[in-house]
Amino acid sequence: MASLKFPADLDREVRDQRRARLAPGYAVGVTEEMIHAQVHSFYARVREDAELGAIFNRRIADWDAHLAKLCDFWSSVLLMTGRFHGAPMRAHLQVAEINAPLFERWLGLWADTAQKVCPPEAALLFTARARTIASSLQLGIAASRGEAV
Repeated sequence: MASLKFPADLDREVRDQRRARLAPGYAVGVTEEMIHAQVHSFYARVREDAELGAIFNRRIADWDAHLAKLCDFWSSVLLMTGRFHGAPMRAHLQVAEINAPLFERWLGLWADTAQKVCPPEAALLFTARARTIASSLQLGIAASRGEAV
């Protein structure tokens, strides 16, 4: 005998099916565990990096909370979970040291970590989305500083 499903369960099931069709990460096998591995491995490297570590370590007091927020961010980006509630542009605007070479350094470490942590298609997706986000942040930062874009 089939179990009865209540409207809330059906709504959740429909949302989950829609998310699986639309979210880019599902198609290439991205999981919450993979996101966790990527974010934690990457930021372990950032913290040890001479240039990036100096900036991040000065600003991040609670790394556990920061990593949890970043996992929520990437889950929202790649799996469309909607867990992230933050303002990345505002956070990045507060960092005076941010510049194009640092973004490139960040992206290089991110891509290298993704290649080590993720299957190839997932690594490409992580990297492509990071590049898009970095570009958007760089444009917003430049505009806020009155720099040519």
